[in-house]
Amino acid sequence: MYNPTRDEARRFLIDAWQKHRAQEPLSALERMAAGLVALHPEHHAILESPERNLDRDWRAESGDLNPFLHLSLHLALAEQLAIDQPPGIRAQFERIRAAKGDEHAALHAVLECLGEVLWNAQRHGTPPDAALYLACLERSP
Repeated sequence: MYNPTRDEARRFLIDAWQKHRAQEPLSALERMAAGLVALHPEHHAILESPERNLDRDWRAESGDLNPFLHLSLHLALAEQLAIDQPPGIRAQFERIRAAKGDEHAALHAVLECLGEVLWNAQRHGTPPDAALYLACLERSP
């Protein structure tokens, strides 16, 4: 299993976006990442200034949204949806998308649950709980 460091994950997103903007060839994963970055113009300046942002910390307790974490969660979710893992996530996503009428809003609703599950796992030192994840999605409108 590939387990990149924080800097490697950030560099991947920065490089994918730079290659996309320069119209250079992209791997499938880079294409996916660049597509997700394109959906978030509010993060473009951060990715386009790596010298100022590669080592930057964003503090949730200060109300900061870490754009690298957000985009990485989007990538993880895209992979989950592609392989329906945990089983049933694709159906839950489709239900939420139909209810919201907007794919990006639905993705963000699912990301809320994914973030909650990851936070809980980190807090308790356990693997992410798929049942908790799916239960959270069930509660999502």
